[in-house]
Amino acid sequence: MNLVKSQDYFNPLDVTKRCHIIGCGSVGSTVAELLIRLGLTKISLYDFDVVSAHNLANQMFVNADIKRLKTEAVKDMLLAINPEAKNDIKICNEGWTEKSRLDGYVFLCVDNIDLRRTIATKNKANMSIKAMFDFRTRLEDAQHYAADWHDPKSVENFLKSMEFSHEEAQESTPMTACHVEMGVAPTVRIVCSYGVSNFMNFVRKNELKKIVTIDAFNFEVDAYRN
Repeated sequence: MNLVKSQDYFNPLDVTKRCHIIGCGSVGSTVAELLIRLGLTKISLYDFDVVSAHNLANQMFVNADIKRLKTEAVKDMLLAINPEAKNDIKICNEGWTEKSRLDGYVFLCVDNIDLRRTIATKNKANMSIKAMFDFRTRLEDAQHYAADWHDPKSVENFLKSMEFSHEEAQESTPMTACHVEMGVAPTVRIVCSYGVSNFMNFVRKNELKKIVTIDAFNFEVDAYRN
């Protein structure tokens, strides 16, 4: 893959560990697309869901992907961008399980806070992980949380940010009349871009913003190191 436009700024060879993307929906498919364009190839994709017609509104799928496994569709998208990743991309069609071995960089992109909390808690002592990145989207606003996994205080604060239930999260999420969560592509793209930029800064400069909050339509962004 020709990286002449970006390699002097971000060298993918500096990322020696795998990137694990847990959840391949709106956030996960977008994060995957951003990572592959950086030249990263060691990517693991976790999801058990299939593409539905309504997913095309804010996810990185096309009409031909409907009824396909999301992991397979995302993998094909990544290989269309960089065929050199063919032997490096791994897919886990059962999603994350307690048997999943995580290392390197973990991107929590599932739409269930209880599962995100479980993944983070089960891996609290996993020193093979370098950092975790979490994404939470609603209709117009979104939040991104990150933790240096070798910093106990950072991990503790990361877990504290998850002290609410999936049901409580749904109560504050805009829904359609048919009880489908509302979501638009600009909100997703913005928070994913900030999250991947945070990852890049961590790799390049060992700097990490622990919290980023955005309001995509009032053009408001706040970021905090602690």
